[in-house]
Amino acid sequence: GANTETQKQFIYNLYTDVLKDVDADSGKSKTETYEDKSKQKFKDEPANMKLLIVVSKLLTGFDAPTCSYLYIDKKMQDHGLFQAICRVNRLDSDDKLFGYIVDYENLFKKVENAISVYTSDLDDDDTSGTSEILLKDRLKIGRERLEDALEAIALLCEPVQPPKETIDYIHYFCGNTEVAEDLKKHEVQRTALYKKTVALIRAYANIKDELSEAGYSQNAILKLEKELNFYVNLRDEIKNASSETIDLKSYEADMRHLIDTYIQADEPEVISPFGNMTLIDIIINSGIAEAINNLPKGIRSNQGAIAETIENNVRRKVIKGHLIDPAYFEKMSKLLDELIKERKAGAVSYEEYLKEIAELAKQANAGKSDDTPKSLTTQGLRALYNNLDNNEALALRIDAIVKTRKKADWRGHQAKEREIQQAIYEALMAYQSESKNAESVAEPLVGYGMMEKVGRIFDIIKNQQDY
Repeated sequence: GANTETQKQFIYNLYTDVLKDVDADSGKSKTETYEDKSKQKFKDEPANMKLLIVVSKLLTGFDAPTCSYLYIDKKMQDHGLFQAICRVNRLDSDDKLFGYIVDYENLFKKVENAISVYTSDLDDDDTSGTSEILLKDRLKIGRERLEDALEAIALLCEPVQPPKETIDYIHYFCGNTEVAEDLKKHEVQRTALYKKTVALIRAYANIKDELSEAGYSQNAILKLEKELNFYVNLRDEIKNASSETIDLKSYEADMRHLIDTYIQADEPEVISPFGNMTLIDIIINSGIAEAINNLPKGIRSNQGAIAETIENNVRRKVIKGHLIDPAYFEKMSKLLDELIKERKAGAVSYEEYLKEIAELAKQANAGKSDDTPKSLTTQGLRALYNNLDNNEALALRIDAIVKTRKKADWRGHQAKEREIQQAIYEALMAYQSESKNAESVAEPLVGYGMMEKVGRIFDIIKNQQDY
């Protein structure tokens, strides 16, 4: 009609609106800048650019390994069609085994023809007879992938000692809480569990609505869903027991939706008001009882599993804290070791143990003990105090000098770092000369030369956010 836009006007007006806030890059128009950034985001940030709609674009020469689905709503044939469907044939990671084509133009026969044309061209150049490009049965491949995923995760968990209860899985994936290095040592097993669980969920989701067509009986489907639930719950239990935040990339939210939609028929139920708070945070804010109630059912039904979960969480806090305050967190590590030994030896009651581990968790999180001087108001000051043999005056002096002498963006800048090291050296030497008992300054670092003292204090300062 007279009052409506033509197709070209519509496209022009749409682009004008889209590009109004775009700043053109050097040597490019706004349109080129917008399209290049969109393509780059689709390739590098798939979680932020999940869908890219194009018209007569990117059919050739567009390499995006993260692209898993191609929706076709355009008549194509032969080489052009084959090149288009090859946009999804690049493997991105272990999670992507193949791409999917969603066809709105009934091009299936033309896909076969395109492959025939393409392979005939290959055969002309290939005398070895090895060229083979085949269309495969999606459900057959999907079932094989699901069975392989189940077998892989079962093999991973096979070494777990009987009776294979939650505590046994925690021992296998987290190690012995008495050995500080065990949590890190077993990280490989935990990472494998997380990845294989995601692979299983994805394989299940790909054929979930067609399990019967894929050859599964009703009993087999129920058994499959039970196994999937077990491994998903196991992953959550190990995540809690090891105090880890799992990086499941962009599909984690989608996987949770699939699990809630397909595996669990009940309406979602909020079992904890604490969201993404860590176990240590819950202990501090709401108490040990609330923290235990927030654990997965498999863990909170076993006192040993509860204890080792809390111990691993405290251990991880201690390991992270060691970088910013070696002396204090070394002390926390020894206290934790002693408490674990007491628990395992039965030297303390379970109730007394929970009280002591909760207090230890609070001290580890706070980075200070009850006898820390009130004047030490920052984490940086407390770290200096703890690593200077509890010398309050010296800690305050070095803190003030560093804050005065440091320059912007000093970390990683050699000259600026040397200025801070020089300031620390001058502070130590000045304090030593002023002190009647010079040995009092050297005591915390017995066996170290002055420059080694400076290096140790500098490393602590460098890891502090206060500076």
